[in-house]
Amino acid sequence: MSNILFEVCANSLQSAVAAEAGGADRIELCAQLEAGGITPSAATIKMAAAQLHIPIYILIRPRSGNFLYDAYDFDVMKEDILIAKSLGAAGVVLGLLTADGDVDVERTTELVQVARPMSVTFHRAFDRARNPLTALEDVIKTGADRILTSGQAASAYLGMDLMKDLVVQAGDRITILAGAGIKPENVLEIIHITGVAEVHASCSAIVRNGMDYISFLDSEKPHSATDASIVKEIVTRIKSEI
Repeated sequence: MSNILFEVCANSLQSAVAAEAGGADRIELCAQLEAGGITPSAATIKMAAAQLHIPIYILIRPRSGNFLYDAYDFDVMKEDILIAKSLGAAGVVLGLLTADGDVDVERTTELVQVARPMSVTFHRAFDRARNPLTALEDVIKTGADRILTSGQAASAYLGMDLMKDLVVQAGDRITILAGAGIKPENVLEIIHITGVAEVHASCSAIVRNGMDYISFLDSEKPHSATDASIVKEIVTRIKSEI
């Protein structure tokens, strides 16, 4: 499986550095992963591009919630793509739907054109589309390079049957990137059954709260970050199949 590409979804500069240290092939950089991910700050993009040696793709998502964007959201997305390009990103990750649950082909195509020559991934907005097989053809029409999907299930493991069908239908026209709930213990089974050539995981672990003093106003909700040891374990399992 030396040809399998492993992308790590990193929610901070620290997570991106840890992902590269663990052996990731590519980074999807975002913020607020607990909310499904939004676009990271320009400073985070700039510093990650300066410090890392592997490709960095930037999540272009102006807010949490659904993927039906108004004119203000759309303008912000275009500007964020241009900022990511100017700061050295290798790609962007985005997704737009219509109110009917179809891929917004027209506006996605416009964003793909704005992004070039960067690579473009259509993210898990795909998993909210009403007809995945139609959505696949629509994403291909936009010119995007790949689709990140869990097979419209809660995890890639549960969505393997649909992902297998998507891989067959896609052929060499677009890459299917399997993501959501991928772990060391299931990554090989997902690859074998679906036939995907790329996999995506956050490899996150809870970060210990280093505060000695906790205010009564603090929620004390823990945050997570990419763990290099989890990344390394997945990489090791993939490479063990060579």
